Amino acid sequence: MDWLLDPDVVFLNHGSFGACPRVVHDEYQRIQRHLETQPVRFLQREVPDLLSDARHRLAEFIGATDDDVVFVPNPTYAVNEIARSLQLGPGDEVLTSNHEYGACFNAWTFMAAKSGFEFVTADLPPTIESDDDFTSTIWNGVTQRTKVLFLSHITSATALTFPIAEVCRRATERGIITVIDGAHVAGQMPLDVSDIGADFYVGACHKWMCAPKGASFLYARREIQHLIEPLVVGWGWGDDRQFDSGSDFLDFHEWLGTNDPSAYLAVPTAIRFQRDNDWPSVQARCHELAEAFVAEAASLHGIRRVHSEDRFVQMALLELTDSPRSRSEAAALQRDIYETACVEVPVISWIDAERRPRTFVRVSVQAYNNEHDLEALISALAAHGSTTVA
Repeated sequence: MDWLLDPDVVFLNHGSFGACPRVVHDEYQRIQRHLETQPVRFLQREVPDLLSDARHRLAEFIGATDDDVVFVPNPTYAVNEIARSLQLGPGDEVLTSNHEYGACFNAWTFMAAKSGFEFVTADLPPTIESDDDFTSTIWNGVTQRTKVLFLSHITSATALTFPIAEVCRRATERGIITVIDGAHVAGQMPLDVSDIGADFYVGACHKWMCAPKGASFLYARREIQHLIEPLVVGWGWGDDRQFDSGSDFLDFHEWLGTNDPSAYLAVPTAIRFQRDNDWPSVQARCHELAEAFVAEAASLHGIRRVHSEDRFVQMALLELTDSPRSRSEAAALQRDIYETACVEVPVISWIDAERRPRTFVRVSVQAYNNEHDLEALISALAAHGSTTVA
């Protein structure tokens, strides 16, 4: 497998922005060059069918039907659209957890201030011991005023896999809308959004699916698609819309004005790349590497593991226990590890349920990583184990 990553950098941060294989990026650039040969022909005459085919391939990959999933630039865009579309106001509550991705958390916080609903956070520990512990903790936060549940499937800051299906089932019985952030799921573990039962499920194609940057998706159950309003009003809105697929949900997202859809159209190549390279075997090897790394690193002074092996997939978490760091101090340590050891890995400052600062190192293990990469990080952590970054 040929990747475009700098060979002089030990890249253990696939989880932030992903990385693109050469064959996928070549197809992405081929599409862009084709666009420029005749932009009118491409954007007005060819794109409708090309987008329809790409959506079909994506829908198959995530367990959806073609008309229930649309491309969006990134998961944050999709969460903003959902938060702005739902008619929430004073007396309503949106329930989330303290593990959620900051940009999406901000979207709900912004809309709560604007619309008057309450944004409630259920405090969970860094890890969970059982599915029942997770479900009961979340459900204890549900009240008669809860209208929406917003949760991650795999968390960004803590790399924890939430067992969300049971929460979605209970919410459906109560008429509570579920919005699931699955940015880290597709390509890292099998995904069937229909089986999960969420009302809305947002995901990234550019992360673990290895598609180009700017390709993500929004899934919405057919019964609730009418709730979505366009974040950008363009040619896909109104009685005089330029293109009419018969679905507002599709038209609102596919006709936003002049836009380069090349990243979306390269998604089928990313899917084919994973199938051609027996991706379940790749995922299993990466998980084994991550588990071996966690076990070895946790033997170092000042470092401990956070999750049991069944609570993470290809992203693993270590806690630095000697000196909890502020966000700026964690960023400084991340920069120092990069500058001294050429290892790219995020260092995360997180506040737990007791309002204590915790410092985590989140390691992403992808197909291009090997034992030597993880040994380089262990050496870097050992060198910085007793360092206090000012």
